[in-house]
Amino acid sequence: MQLSSKLPHVGTTIFTVMSKLAQECGAINLSQGFPDFPIDGKLIDLVDKAMRAGNNQYAPMPGLPALREAIAAKAQLLYGFRYDPETEVTVTSGGTQAIFTAIGAVVHPGDEVIIIDPAYDCYAPTVELFGGRPVHVRLGNDMKFDADVVKTAITPRTRMLMINTPHNPAGTILRDADMQRIADMLRDTDIILLSDEVYEHLVFDGEPHVSAINYPELRDRAFVIFSFGKVFHATGWKMGYAMAPKPLTAEFRKVHQFNVFSANTPMQHALATYMKEPAHYEQVGAFYQAKRDRFAAGMRNSRFKLLPCEGSYFQTADYSAISNEGDRAFAERVAREFGVATIPLSPFYKEPPPEQRLLRFCFAKQDATLDAAIEKLCRI
Repeated sequence: MQLSSKLPHVGTTIFTVMSKLAQECGAINLSQGFPDFPIDGKLIDLVDKAMRAGNNQYAPMPGLPALREAIAAKAQLLYGFRYDPETEVTVTSGGTQAIFTAIGAVVHPGDEVIIIDPAYDCYAPTVELFGGRPVHVRLGNDMKFDADVVKTAITPRTRMLMINTPHNPAGTILRDADMQRIADMLRDTDIILLSDEVYEHLVFDGEPHVSAINYPELRDRAFVIFSFGKVFHATGWKMGYAMAPKPLTAEFRKVHQFNVFSANTPMQHALATYMKEPAHYEQVGAFYQAKRDRFAAGMRNSRFKLLPCEGSYFQTADYSAISNEGDRAFAERVAREFGVATIPLSPFYKEPPPEQRLLRFCFAKQDATLDAAIEKLCRI
């Protein structure tokens, strides 16, 4: 049988590859972005209660009304704007499914989508699956947003701009000036914004999370994507949501209903109750900042040079003082020979800078896990 691949250049994701290598080598896994500590027992109890109460069948396609109401209330509290939970909020099976669905809803064959590298690796393949053309630009050398570079990539065929703050893998954030520049460049166009904000609460050093929701010009043309898993340490639940104006949400739900139809029902009931206590997400930024600082302090005795980490739970580090190997080869050697699994940055680029020597470490780990990894990394 002849089979023509729709993604001939795509293999297994680097996250799967490095986590598998970690298992094979018995290495400490600082590669894939998931916590190694338990979630709040109250949340587990709420899921158990929902299941035992019989909430085990399909939820409404756009999500449980109580959960959508809680999401809308949270957005209003944090960002000063209330989305209509009936027509502008959709519960999804994780942030990645929300991104896939948003792209599928509005990108037509031949449309161009601007992707800012390094970028989360689902962006470009999803654009290609729906017949779009990814147009890749880069963050600056300091891993900060470069509006001038993005602006030069806009053409009459541009359908969507994708942004990510806090940024995975760079760990940088967008600020007010960046959002103002984005609003300026999109004004008087029909370009749709996809704002990936799954690490919204993981912003450090007193900086605010600057959301597309805060800017009416952007909000009116944006899909804004969030994740429960990142906030509540439950990445395996694959629970997220998308908020967008009514016309965009209507198109989003057309795809969503034939993709997953609806997200996990008992977890939606649990989250709707759990979100009534804002403290659950108000403390998460300080929690992860402490882990960032612990990792950074320990790594001062290593030969790695840590780049600024302003948000997310990822720390990027330059290893050029250690080796001139390509990042993937070096990452594999660190896992095999030194017992720590990391993520090379090159898979996040269409064309990685040839001189760049960067790895990404996930610090969403128990202190004992971080300390053990630091000890190994300082031996390199």
